[in-house]
Amino acid sequence: MTTYEKWDHEFRTNNLFAFNNNDKALLYLKVRAICRKTLITQFVKENKLTLKSTKVKEQFPELYALLENKSELIPQLDCFLRNRNNEWYKEMGVDEDKVRTALRKINAYEWGGDQNNSLDQYLVRRYVKVISDYDTLQKKAKEIQANAWNFVQTSWYNNWTSYLIESIFKKHKRVLSAIGEIKSVDFFIDKYPIDLKVTYFPNEFMEKKLKDKIGNKELAWLKKEAKKVNISPDKGLSDAEQLTFLKEELENHGHSNIIEVLTKHKQEIIDKACKHPEELMEWLYENQSARLFGAENRLFLVLVDTKDMKQSWKMKRAFTLIEPTVKRYLDSFNDDSLKIIEFTFNQKKYTSLSDIIFITK
Repeated sequence: MTTYEKWDHEFRTNNLFAFNNNDKALLYLKVRAICRKTLITQFVKENKLTLKSTKVKEQFPELYALLENKSELIPQLDCFLRNRNNEWYKEMGVDEDKVRTALRKINAYEWGGDQNNSLDQYLVRRYVKVISDYDTLQKKAKEIQANAWNFVQTSWYNNWTSYLIESIFKKHKRVLSAIGEIKSVDFFIDKYPIDLKVTYFPNEFMEKKLKDKIGNKELAWLKKEAKKVNISPDKGLSDAEQLTFLKEELENHGHSNIIEVLTKHKQEIIDKACKHPEELMEWLYENQSARLFGAENRLFLVLVDTKDMKQSWKMKRAFTLIEPTVKRYLDSFNDDSLKIIEFTFNQKKYTSLSDIIFITK
């Protein structure tokens, strides 16, 4: 088995932990990052190299073997990865400043569809299979249109805020971009391959920790506290609407102290996670989507609006908060920054390196 075959096997079997602290493994990922036809052709041409193979699939192992034997060429590969003119968005002509301005126009974060499924599945489940009368379906046209627009708008917001945040990392001198958009690696910080995950403080994790403190789920606890002061829930509301209703009613009737207790507990949970993030990292690995499962090194950027966690979505465009925090993190990054995380997924054990950058407001 060649060195290339060894690391190709590890990559395809999702054993990304084996790629840490190994120069040959890191070289495999860097070469993989340029193994798209236009990129590999450009790299070979710029560095006056010759490859016998004409197919990209065959050029990958050939280029890897070439660089493995000529380590003096690896700085050229790093230089190629660092050159932001080689990024895909340059070909698209993406204007980052224009995108930042456009993101300010989004006033609502509403999926319309279901963020856990494709839009077509949502529409089929909601309208196609449950409405047999065409006239009734026709009356739903505007509602369907609104659902589709909300789904597209929110997806667009998520896509381009994530792109801009990733771009902030790639501008740093210690970061090399995986310009070919390879699975499991967005960029390299020094010698570590990193998959960036931009997310919010998870509600499920908050509920779990909150239950440890108050003995019940947030809604059940609020209903109990509201009952003590003769405030009844509105049974016609959804759970999310009920939470908002009860909080407003408690404040309107001069019982904001009850909300303050809840807020204090939540802040304590967030503060503890910031100081000791390992438990949250493990939770994030174990509760990821099965469809998108990965055990690679992950750097989580967790956004939290501590005053109103439902508004945390707006922080994805809070670049004046994100940029200096990311810069400080990268400036001080060292071999101890990433923590070893052991987790279980589908009854199988995995080991990864991970860390969290918290952006709080």
